[in-house]
Formats: sequence, C-alpha cells, structure tokens
Amino acid sequence: MSFPLPNTPLTAAEYLEWEATQETRSEFINGQVYAMAGGTLAHNAATLATGASLRQHLKGGPCRAFVSDVRVQVHSSNSYFYPDVVVACQPTELADPQSIALAEPKVIVEVLSPSTAAFDRGGKFAHYRLLDSLQEYVLIDPDTAQVDVFRRNAANRWELFPSMGASASVELASVGWVGVVGDWLE
Repeated sequence: MSFPLPNTPLTAAEYLEWEATQETRSEFINGQVYAMAGGTLAHNAATLATGASLRQHLKGGPCRAFVSDVRVQVHSSNSYFYPDVVVACQPTELADPQSIALAEPKVIVEVLSPSTAAFDRGGKFAHYRLLDSLQEYVLIDPDTAQVDVFRRNAANRWELFPSMGASASVELASVGWVGVVGDWLE
C-alpha cells in the first residue's frame, strides 16, 4: 500500500476532479488519496497476460476484461481502486465507453508485489467484498507462481482455491475460464 498524499480529506467528486489533472493514478479510500507505485516487469507481464487471456476467452460474450486504467468504485466504502484486471458483465455499465468507473465487477485480479501484497490480501479485499456483484477475487504472485482464487459461495462466504506452480490448474468458475498458472505469468 502506498502512503496517503499530503492533503486534506477530499470528497469523491473532488478526488475525481483532481485525479483527472494528474499524470499518475491514485486510489481513493473514504476521503484519503493514495499514490500508486510503479510496477516491475514481472508485474506488468502478469497483468498483460491475464488481461489478454481473459479478453480472448470472453470475446463474443456479454463480459469484458479491462486492465490497469479502469477504476472500480465501491459505493459502500466511498472508495475507488485500480485493479490490475477487472471483468464486468453488466450491460448497463458496459454501454457507456466514457464511463469513469465500474461499480459491478464480476471478477477482480490483483498482481501482488512486495509493497502491496498485505493490503491486497487484507484491506483492499475487505473493500471488494462489499461489492455484491463480485464473484471471484484473484491474487497472482509472479515471484512464486501462485494464484489464489477467492470465490463467493452460495452462502455468501468466500472460499479459497489456491494453485501453486506454473503447471497448476486455475479456474474462474464465474466466467467459465480454465487454464494453468503459467498462462498468467508470461
């Protein structure tokens, strides 16, 4: 997790207006703005591979995959995040190509880095769990070739489906994608 920018608390509208003028992206959590750190080549490769794999798989269907520059809005915690990959399927959200955020994602993927892993697993996931539409939350660790898929079950509880090693299988049941960890690390 990056450190908050040195400013007074902002409203969500002020954050959106301010960020539109910035050269770098920042996340917003209930009034506080957090600068996002740059990623490594491995992080970028995993993001691109995951996004491309999901984009190809979803082609022709109702869902679309987006990478890095698409915000997710969590209304109930007054927050905006930039996941590494997000899948959305709601026609009303996808109808406006000028939209600034998705509020009903089906799948969110975060590629872990040493500086963000704890927040991605804890605090950020706590925010994402508030999204009723979210069915799967995926954490990719490119350093250890591990993918953890957290899937919401029928009782509205989150179950962990870990996959370790480049040849281990991974499934995103909510969008019908099956592959191996290595598909997302290239």
